Amino acid sequence: MLPGCAPWPEEFGQEYRRKGYWLDISIPHLFARLASAAPERLAIVDGDRRISLGALWEQSGQLAAHFRGLGLQPRQRAVFQLPNGGEFLIAFLALLRVGVIPVMALPSHRQTEIAHYVGSAEASCLLIPDRIKDFDFRQMADAIRAEAPSLQKIFVLGETREQEISLHALLATGADADNLTAIDRIEHDPGDVAFMLLSGGTTALPKLIPRTHNDYIYNFSQSARIAGFGPETVLLLTLPLAHNYNLGSPGILGALALGGHVIIAPRGDCNTVFSLVEKERVTFIQAAVPLIVNWLNDPALDRFDVSSLKVVQQGGARLSSELRDRLRKRLGCQFQEDYGTAEGLINLTRLDDSDDIILRSSGAPICPDDEIKVLNDEGNEVADGEVGELVARGPYTIRGYYNAPQINARAFTADGFYRMGDYVRKSGRYVTAEGRKNDLINRGGEKISVDEVENLILRHPAVRGVAIVAMPDPVFGERACAFVTLNPDAGLTLEELSGFLLKQRIAKFKLPERLEILPKFPVSGAGKILRRTLRDLIVTKIRNEQTQSQQV
Repeated sequence: MLPGCAPWPEEFGQEYRRKGYWLDISIPHLFARLASAAPERLAIVDGDRRISLGALWEQSGQLAAHFRGLGLQPRQRAVFQLPNGGEFLIAFLALLRVGVIPVMALPSHRQTEIAHYVGSAEASCLLIPDRIKDFDFRQMADAIRAEAPSLQKIFVLGETREQEISLHALLATGADADNLTAIDRIEHDPGDVAFMLLSGGTTALPKLIPRTHNDYIYNFSQSARIAGFGPETVLLLTLPLAHNYNLGSPGILGALALGGHVIIAPRGDCNTVFSLVEKERVTFIQAAVPLIVNWLNDPALDRFDVSSLKVVQQGGARLSSELRDRLRKRLGCQFQEDYGTAEGLINLTRLDDSDDIILRSSGAPICPDDEIKVLNDEGNEVADGEVGELVARGPYTIRGYYNAPQINARAFTADGFYRMGDYVRKSGRYVTAEGRKNDLINRGGEKISVDEVENLILRHPAVRGVAIVAMPDPVFGERACAFVTLNPDAGLTLEELSGFLLKQRIAKFKLPERLEILPKFPVSGAGKILRRTLRDLIVTKIRNEQTQSQQV
């Protein structure tokens, strides 16, 4: 396995192979089989483009041959920041076919995050779009390359400048025959790292999660089977494909592996999504809380024919039982909750579960050999129905972050269980998520590390102290509220704070959306800020504001 990664103990690997969880094939090998068996089968609908499995495989091979010709080598790392679209999967597969390890960044990430991934992975190349809206990713890449000695090549989807390589040009140009032949001869170790996902970031900037071919093929294949995927599946995706959820839980890889095809929606608004549902006869949508809330509150939803829709799955943040029931009745389809982590464990409600489970539970693990425990603060198991921290071990749950021994010592138990950092209740194999153990804000599925943002806010000359807490929100579940104390005679507005943070080049979803200025913080006897008191304070304040608004 790649140095810096923690392998599964040999006895566990043998057992996972014996039980058929690990098939000892690589992701490129799997897709070669799929394309060979049904080259004409539709794989991706991206706007006006309809890409078959055969074309997907051929184009990824051409691009892989170009990558090899440009000097990319197995086990090199590439920070991968492409937006949703056909090129996303073509380039992803191309890197895997060369043996390069993609580090899956989001289009919303900015210089601070991308520079961190480049440095942590010692990435040799970066794949980016040219622009999205008013942000120029090429200028960001210039700044990162100036500080990152490992970064050798910048691949751009769109317009390129000097010293940048056009992905469109590579895709439009025939590759060298020798490189094409060499690509097909590359042998991939199924037990080695295929790519890296990003952690939710409970300790400042996200950690790198190494996923192997063996574990991730099981991850997306088994979650797809439990979701009911098959040749008739038409999956609509609108959230970032680089997320574990949309990549392989079950995601685009799960749909293609089980014979379905994928519709990539350019936006998540009701008109865009449900016009595609009607036109393409979509059977399954993977969504998140903010999307579902907006759809249910949009009267335009009633204009569309949604009779093809069989299941809406929700992941990223827990959806209330009331909204689950509303969704089923409004769309006339089944609901499935998807609760898991990019580090591994996936819990799904089953389509044939009782109403009580479907409406209230966070699901059960997808694998019979997913070992789960609920522990108290002393590390002892609690009885079913009691709240504790969920820990997990299994054939697709990692044994350690990349190059992070000190973090691994805290994040994993001595016997290899991953500490999820979530409080849950367990009933048999089913769990119900109750909240987070660590201070992590879940804004509609996007995780915000309070440590990271607080450290940036402390750079502001007006700020003496800061504490960020989650405040409730009916659409996103949670938003960030920054409590600050100021230096003498200083002032600060939310707009000024947002502008300051954007200059620190962080993602917009991490910005605090409310600012509360205090004369001093509530503290414990040990001098620690009482965050629970601050959370209670903002909840009470919001409730009072809503009451006053209703009275007016």
